[in-house]
Amino acid sequence: MTEQPGLRTIQSVDRAAALLKAVANSRQPVTVVELAAQCGLNRSTAWRLLATLAAQGLVDRDPVTQRYSVGYAIFQLAAAGDHDAFVRRAHPVLEQLAGETGETVSLAVTKSFSLVYVHQVDAPTIMSPNWLGREVALHATSSGKAFLAWLPKEERDVLLARGLERFTDTTVTDREQLEEELVAARRDGFSVCAGELEETLYGASAPVLNDRERPIAIVSVWGPNHRVPAERLPAIGLRARTAAAEIEALLT
Repeated sequence: MTEQPGLRTIQSVDRAAALLKAVANSRQPVTVVELAAQCGLNRSTAWRLLATLAAQGLVDRDPVTQRYSVGYAIFQLAAAGDHDAFVRRAHPVLEQLAGETGETVSLAVTKSFSLVYVHQVDAPTIMSPNWLGREVALHATSSGKAFLAWLPKEERDVLLARGLERFTDTTVTDREQLEEELVAARRDGFSVCAGELEETLYGASAPVLNDRERPIAIVSVWGPNHRVPAERLPAIGLRARTAAAEIEALLT
């Protein structure tokens, strides 16, 4: 076991955790040789630990390329979390965003390949509907579009396989038009929605990204269209993008 002040840890667990973090932080699947070098391990030790992690579903090895990526069990663990620690860290940033924009701010997290609202901060003197616990219509909300925009196209194809349901007259139901909006969202760093789920609700959203540039949460600012008209959305989107970057920094 390795020693730390006031703490004794199990060396094999430390090494397995280091490998798991290295896999999760890699922008693309990695080989055992690359992982061993990153974690300061010999190849045989890294291989045995990775085989154990793979048996538990924590990493996945491509049988063709022999490269490792995050396994299905990681997503099960993430889905089971209550997100309290994440919300506590993000709250001051969200509170400041609500104060600066004068509008409601929401935080949605990825859960089982969907988005669920886990926190909401209302601006002073503003009373808004509570969206906590609600899932997001991905193509008809700014938060859903921010999520989709940073996913690979093959994953979007799976999530949108059932088609694009119409909720209002402005709901985007054409896949090509939606893809154009997602390209713009990636370019600008935020997405917008103008009454596409509910006619009177307008908003802008930006993703909180991990080291692999995958969305782990979405910051949204929204309100009724008489307070958040379309011409305000770009400025609100830029501020949401800044807040999302601040939350990313808190997680490193």
